[in-house]
Amino acid sequence: MTESGEAQGGQPLCIGVPKELTAGERRVAATPESVKRLIGKLGFRVLVEAGAGDEAGFPDRLFAEAGATIVGRAAVWSDADLLIKVNAPLLDPAAGVDEAAGARPGLTLLSPIQPAQNSALVNHLAAKGMTVLALDCVPRITRAQKSDVLSSMANIAGYRAVIEAAHRFGGFFGGQMTAAGKTPPAKVLVIGAGVAGLAAIGAARSLGAVVRAFDVRPSVRDQIKSMGAEFLTVELEESGEGAGGYAKTMSPEFIAAEMALFRAQAKEVDIVITTALIPGQPAPELWTEDMVRSMRPGSVVVDLAAAQGGNCKLTVPGENINWNGVHLIGYTDLTSRLPTVASRFFANNIVNLLEDMGGAAGWKIDLEDEVVRGCVVLQAGALLWPPPKRAAPPAPPAPPPSAAPPAKAGHGHGASASPPSRWSSVAALVAAAAALGLASVAPPGFVQHFTVFMLSCIVGWQVIWSVNHALHTPLMSVTNAISGIILVGGVLQAGAEPTSLAGVLGAVAILISSVNIVGGFLVTHRMLQMFRKGA
Repeated sequence: MTESGEAQGGQPLCIGVPKELTAGERRVAATPESVKRLIGKLGFRVLVEAGAGDEAGFPDRLFAEAGATIVGRAAVWSDADLLIKVNAPLLDPAAGVDEAAGARPGLTLLSPIQPAQNSALVNHLAAKGMTVLALDCVPRITRAQKSDVLSSMANIAGYRAVIEAAHRFGGFFGGQMTAAGKTPPAKVLVIGAGVAGLAAIGAARSLGAVVRAFDVRPSVRDQIKSMGAEFLTVELEESGEGAGGYAKTMSPEFIAAEMALFRAQAKEVDIVITTALIPGQPAPELWTEDMVRSMRPGSVVVDLAAAQGGNCKLTVPGENINWNGVHLIGYTDLTSRLPTVASRFFANNIVNLLEDMGGAAGWKIDLEDEVVRGCVVLQAGALLWPPPKRAAPPAPPAPPPSAAPPAKAGHGHGASASPPSRWSSVAALVAAAAALGLASVAPPGFVQHFTVFMLSCIVGWQVIWSVNHALHTPLMSVTNAISGIILVGGVLQAGAEPTSLAGVLGAVAILISSVNIVGGFLVTHRMLQMFRKGA
């Protein structure tokens, strides 16, 4: 591969998409839609192994129609400049398995690698002089969200965990009341409110279950509540915020309180979904044998951390077992059980990353780019992992001390005086002077109405200005009622004396009030749409 983004021979860079060999894997790293973008927008050539997308619902015909070339396994590994995979290459020397045996020199691999747990594979690929980007090490920062494979797959796994639980649970998720009897809604406990946990909460709530959730990070409390779940907490004040948005290991005192909470919940809930993981470490054990023992027969535990040892003491990775009447689901292929959408999400993440790296024409592994540097494990065989730790952002400068403004005289809450208060006083004086001046020349009825009008303007101005700006939108909705009263008054005046001054002002009042009423209705409608499910 040359620095100009061209393969040897002057052709555009070539991407290879092999068929996944991991047992039970149904996903594929590209889809016909992503192939069109890779070729048409980013300028790559694409080779797809025959049958790579069959189990995901993407036959070879669709890849060929998108512009890809269908080839055999050997050609994908030997002819591609970049290889994209859903799983790390299989390596088992004892069994004689080496999926990367046919890799050509200089090949760049983009795949989840888990370098902290797969040092033997990393060393093996380094010996081949390969460049490796670990897709599971993309930094969890805002700019990298569109390329974050872990988040995309965790979202699907959380949803699928609820589907698996519903399949094994012997009852409804939502409460039912029929002529044959009634049943309460299922109670679901989600442990860990990361991407997978929040997806599980959303899926369980959409099925009608009563959902409770626990997380050691206080920052997710609002997210849990916003999805309609109850946030469970312990009495100890300790934050579980770790680096990169993950949780950290907690103190023994916190863990003891956490276990006590779980034991109490085990007697009440019907379904438990555990999602807790700590990067680079085995999954923490959170659901013990005695907790499973105290659960009612027919209950379900879905352990999304099964591949890393499991959050449940009794989980058997890859299997569903019945332990004293409780279903323990330890499937490690939950994402692969939704292969079509999972492949689409994965492929989109890949396309976004390749686009940020310059496409075929401007391809570059920029080690100054925080996203790229975070996932580069090997470059031409040289080990570059782990990446250097990011420096903490400088603390913002402390604001200069300022004297507190004087309190408003006679104000019960000690609020400071505001400019509207001073202007209201000036406006009141002007209104009073105008009323006195008009009293000598205008009819008594006009002076009375003018005085009420001016005082209403002053009071209304003061009231509206004192409302927090964040509440101005709902406030506009409330003023529809006031505009309606004005509209009625305008109709009466305009109808009684259409050619008089009062009639003309009534017509103006009708116009302005109508505009306010229509605008207020539209704003109210849009605001309510924001709070409706699925809006």
